[in-house]
Amino acid sequence: MLGWWATRGELATPPEKLPEASTELRMAAAWRLQPPIAAERFDASGLLRLPDGTLCTVNDKQAGVYRIEIPARGEVAKLTLWPGVFSAAALDQASGKKARAYDLEGLAQDSAGRLYVCDEFSRGVFRYDPQTEKTEGLIVDWSPVQRWFSRDRNAGWEGIAVGGDTLFLANERDTGRIVRVALASLSVTGSFSVSPPGRPARDIHYSDLCWFQQRLWVLCRESHCILKVEPVKEKVEAAYDYGAIERDPRYGYLNPLPYGFVEGLVVAADGIWLVVDNNGVPRAADPRDSRSSLWRCELPEAEQPIPATVARP
Repeated sequence: MLGWWATRGELATPPEKLPEASTELRMAAAWRLQPPIAAERFDASGLLRLPDGTLCTVNDKQAGVYRIEIPARGEVAKLTLWPGVFSAAALDQASGKKARAYDLEGLAQDSAGRLYVCDEFSRGVFRYDPQTEKTEGLIVDWSPVQRWFSRDRNAGWEGIAVGGDTLFLANERDTGRIVRVALASLSVTGSFSVSPPGRPARDIHYSDLCWFQQRLWVLCRESHCILKVEPVKEKVEAAYDYGAIERDPRYGYLNPLPYGFVEGLVVAADGIWLVVDNNGVPRAADPRDSRSSLWRCELPEAEQPIPATVARP
């Protein structure tokens, strides 16, 4: 997460148009996220969809996981604390020390139902087992990829996903890098970087990861897009641009800086879900409203499942 320190001003300068290889996403629905305490600032940073369809997020200002209660009608979704999951006490016990603060980023779940989160301040990775209700800090030797790490404590792990037996972690900056960790041995097995087609930027800011249909999906905040990546060849297969949504006064925030605010990603059969960490900046449509947002974009036609053919008798 990058801090917002500038004076409130105009909507962000539109980024350059992505090449023809990218597809523009279309908005399907949007909600504001209502914190449990109305006056509390909630910086949503990470998104996960549970098997039952429930969406969850984290607040990068404190420990804990929150369920998102989406209403049947209306544009406000309530945030409800999930008791005991990645609480400050549990994280302190798992790390063996009491932390002054936690900067939780990203959420993931493996096939056994265990949850994962990363803490940007400590570059720690934690796992919670709902069967035992135990939280553990994963001990990983990061030396094979340490050359990519920034000295800035606000430029560490920013996204996490599980694909099969591999844990993927996004090193946000100041060299964006995606790191592979074998879950069985908790050892680093490699790293790579991907960038949007036609966007050979000096650095790519990764802000979340998601695993869907055997592909790793990568959220690139500065480029206002999502990359669909074939994980074995480490090749970008498609790029989806949401920049027009973020610049739309109906949905966007007053942001004088060139990078975006989107920090959570879920790709599912019913659409591409994005969560916005607006850093307390107000919405363009209502300067009195500084709540985070949840957006659902239409699933691009190229990603929609092919209907099964019915055999004729």
